[in-house]
Amino acid sequence: MSNKKGSELVSQLVDSVREFSGLHECRNIVKDMYGNLVRRVKLLSPLFEELKDSDQKFCDDDLQGFKSLKVSLDLALELLISVNEGSKTFQALQIDKTIDKFHAVTTHIEEALCKINYNKLDIPEEVQEQIQLVHLQFKRAKGQKEFIDVQLQKDLAMLKKGVEPEPEVVKRLSEKLHLTSINDLRKESLAIHDMVILTGGDLENCFETMSFVLKKINDFVMLRNPENDGSESDREKGFLRHRSPIIPDDFRCPISLELMKDPVIVSTGQTYERSCIQKWLDAGHKTCPKTQQTLLHTALTPNYVLKSLIALWCDSNGIDLPRSQGNSKNIKAGRTGSECDQTAINALLEKLTNGNLGDQRAAAGELRLLAKRNSDNRICIAETGAIPILVELLSSRDSRTQEHAVTALLNLSIHEANKGIIVSVGAIPEIVDVLKNGSMEARENAAATLFSLSVVDENKVAIGAAGAIPPLIDLLQEGTPRGKKDAATAIFNLCIYQGNKVRAVRAGIVTPLMRLVKDASSGMMDEALAILAIIAGHYEGKVAIGQANPIPVLVEVVRTGSPRNRENGIAILWCVCANDISFLKIMKVVGGEEVLKELCENGTDRAKRKAGSLMELLEQVELAEPVVNL
Repeated sequence: MSNKKGSELVSQLVDSVREFSGLHECRNIVKDMYGNLVRRVKLLSPLFEELKDSDQKFCDDDLQGFKSLKVSLDLALELLISVNEGSKTFQALQIDKTIDKFHAVTTHIEEALCKINYNKLDIPEEVQEQIQLVHLQFKRAKGQKEFIDVQLQKDLAMLKKGVEPEPEVVKRLSEKLHLTSINDLRKESLAIHDMVILTGGDLENCFETMSFVLKKINDFVMLRNPENDGSESDREKGFLRHRSPIIPDDFRCPISLELMKDPVIVSTGQTYERSCIQKWLDAGHKTCPKTQQTLLHTALTPNYVLKSLIALWCDSNGIDLPRSQGNSKNIKAGRTGSECDQTAINALLEKLTNGNLGDQRAAAGELRLLAKRNSDNRICIAETGAIPILVELLSSRDSRTQEHAVTALLNLSIHEANKGIIVSVGAIPEIVDVLKNGSMEARENAAATLFSLSVVDENKVAIGAAGAIPPLIDLLQEGTPRGKKDAATAIFNLCIYQGNKVRAVRAGIVTPLMRLVKDASSGMMDEALAILAIIAGHYEGKVAIGQANPIPVLVEVVRTGSPRNRENGIAILWCVCANDISFLKIMKVVGGEEVLKELCENGTDRAKRKAGSLMELLEQVELAEPVVNL
């Protein structure tokens, strides 16, 4: 049995090492660490190739070593792929953490090699000598940290402070990050965009710095190579500048097929022109036009990176940058009655300011409806100065006036520029107070407003600090079906910020979430699992989930749930079980192995990776803890 098991493990290790041979060359600041790790792992190939077709018998220590090495190589491969395909700018800003990850993987591989008695294996002498040498290399690498580029750190530290960099600094960054061509910059933009979608925006508070760095390098590259990376002659450049350029597909809105002027991201990760997707949503559609997937929410996140690239492309091709609809010049010049009734809005503002309680209630209700109708009205209402007055009405003793005011602010916040105005006049504490003490309708619309405002990263911090999370958890349990979903989406978005994960856990969010997961009739399983998955990555969240006896119910989710829920379920299981043998044993008892095998075959790519890693851990438990027949 041990021999058969050993042969299977050796075959898996042969395949793993071959995967390293197929990796692409790395071109970023960690290329040396990347190359060293790939080279060392590839040198293990002769050992496993020799053992693959042999009749070698393996002891338990060897089997344990093979198992540990397989897990370590899987982690190493995942790290290398993420490093090579990820954002170069993000890796530079997080270089210390990236170095720590390489060091941890190196340590795991070295410790696994220590468990294999390769000196006693029946292999050629030259193979033994090579493996000893490789093991020594891993041991040395384990004992030292990789070199850090001090100058690069200084340059990035300056940019993090928002200091305008000198040209030579930008030149150094462009070269060290290997962002020296238009094609490099486009790939980097897409990598950042993918990270925003995959992490839900949780880029450890460095998204703004990433955008700033990318824009400066963009400007530098475009000035140095204004056309096609400088590959054409001067005559060709002149011709290109005077002909009508072809708009890149990435710059076109999938709906209108026109060049985007205000690109925004929807919950599926697709980017659209804001006015086009807003019309789609206003028409009552709940799906992504391009993918036909159901939208988890209707918030529109500005795609600043793409907007910057479009601006640079327009500039380099001699094209006037398209202007967003609804700018203040158009408003002041006067709109048609169907776009924005300025006179009516001015009259309503007068009632809000000087009217009696009944007038204020009616005016707030009218503004609520006007703000819901279209984006032109949202801009006009904000231009007239209505937002500070609506914020004052949040503390009205008349519940209906309060409901109108908070809902009007919700509708106004759909327009991106209005978010900043709402926050700047001190609305967040007032909205949180409505969330705590208002009528059910007011509380639910307050939750939706906080979600809309939290799309801006810095607002996540302010909303959490204002005490919004405990009343959102209350609404999650007490609200109408719509109110519960509003509360869940707000909590999810706030928990993208690490500090809010702790607040949510300490406010007791795990218990109601687990209750929603167990109750399929609640209609909230999707949202509950998504929130659990995001807080499980935090230590306190993992501990709290572990105390809620989660294994049986999560195994059932992975067994029978939708693809998205299965993916979230396995992600939570991985976080909870990875370093806890007691949870791994429970997994075995409730039939987790069969569920994981099925997920490895039929799950999403991310779910397959998590399931495979968890399978490896479960098999290690079996080796370490033999089952006793009773």
